[in-house]
Amino acid sequence: MIAANAFANRPVAVFGLGRSGLVAARALAGGGATVCAWDDALEAREAAHDAGVPLADLSGQDFASFDALILSPGIPLTHPAPHAVVARAQAAGCEVIGDIEVFLREGLPASLVGISGTNGKSTTTALLAHILRRSGRAVVEGGNLGAPVLGLPLLGADGVYVLELSSYQIDLTPSLVCDVAVLLNISPDHLDRHGGMEGYVAVKKRLFAQPAAVSTAIVGIDDSFCAGIYADLRTRGGAIPIAVGTHAEGGVWVAGGVLHDGRDGASVDLTGAAGLRGQHNWQNAAAAYAAARALGVSTSAIAPALLDFPGLSHRMESVGSVDGVLFVNDSKATNVTAAARALAFFGAIYWIAGGRAKETDLDALAPFFPHVRHAFLIGEAANAFGAALEGHVAHTASGNLEAAVAAAHEHALADGEEGAVVLLSPACASFDQWYDFEARGDAFRRLVAALPGHQQDPA
Repeated sequence: MIAANAFANRPVAVFGLGRSGLVAARALAGGGATVCAWDDALEAREAAHDAGVPLADLSGQDFASFDALILSPGIPLTHPAPHAVVARAQAAGCEVIGDIEVFLREGLPASLVGISGTNGKSTTTALLAHILRRSGRAVVEGGNLGAPVLGLPLLGADGVYVLELSSYQIDLTPSLVCDVAVLLNISPDHLDRHGGMEGYVAVKKRLFAQPAAVSTAIVGIDDSFCAGIYADLRTRGGAIPIAVGTHAEGGVWVAGGVLHDGRDGASVDLTGAAGLRGQHNWQNAAAAYAAARALGVSTSAIAPALLDFPGLSHRMESVGSVDGVLFVNDSKATNVTAAARALAFFGAIYWIAGGRAKETDLDALAPFFPHVRHAFLIGEAANAFGAALEGHVAHTASGNLEAAVAAAHEHALADGEEGAVVLLSPACASFDQWYDFEARGDAFRRLVAALPGHQQDPA
């Protein structure tokens, strides 16, 4: 754990005692801060009490007496409206920040890479850490992926922190400065938390607020929002474009499965990279490659690491086959854009979709409807998705995941098409039926493993 020494002998409030909030409270106390912590959930308060964290209901506190409020990223900061505790802190002029900001104020000597984007940031974070580790660098990854940032170990000047940064975390990090900042892509997501698309893009753009002299900016240019951000960054220098399918002048791009470095002519064939299937993963590979090169890793060291990267769970993850039918867990596809990437990759798809919809317009998926043999719809979005698919894709309202897996398997066997894939790629959040996308993916994995004739690791 990293002790938050910058807040030594200062009174601070911590609101939200989930995974990152609990670690932040302990790190602040370990650094000598006077901590007052709270969570609206009794279970979280009990866990904090058991960990020795001092508790007090912040709804009745005078925030003028605190130097800062450390806020969990899941709690509304601005939209749809600030949480009542946040509003009290703001009215009192108390600074509201997150655990990433606390980490930055320690001024640690290691290099920092910040990775954000609507889709792909977890894979890119894990992939870059894998490349750096394989090259012999001291590296740890965390933030929005894996361990909270203040729960990471201390690294020396030769080390690298690779942090996945969500829009919520960036919003709580006013002094964000990264040695390498990566923005993969932007598509509509979390719009209620940022007051619409304009607010969401503005928050992502803050990843590059630091001057070019102290950072390298790596930006995907495959969507219009990021292309616009890159165009602005080009004028200050130090920006590297990445792309898939199109030439990125002076940057890194992937065409036909081959990664090209436009700066020195190097190339890496990605077609044999089992953990980086699909064009979206090629974008992740381009970003991780560019970041590793910016940190001084050679192409000859990067190439083998790209090829033996195992991939992440719940992201186009093969979880077995039954009677020649492949089952793929893409539970992390919580929006339409992410689901489109899986639908584009596979051919004969028996698609399990639905949950709590972030959007019900499926027009972005229309080019891939011919890949879908039948859709099995679950959760709150089942009716809306059914209406959107009517006349385009045969579909069944399965209701729950157990029924959907059984029906998809039955349909795939009955059709007998070679290359059939039962694909969980929900295009929805999981919160109507599960705690998170990981719990949903784990449930899918268990259901598949229970099918008679299941074989693990068919590839």
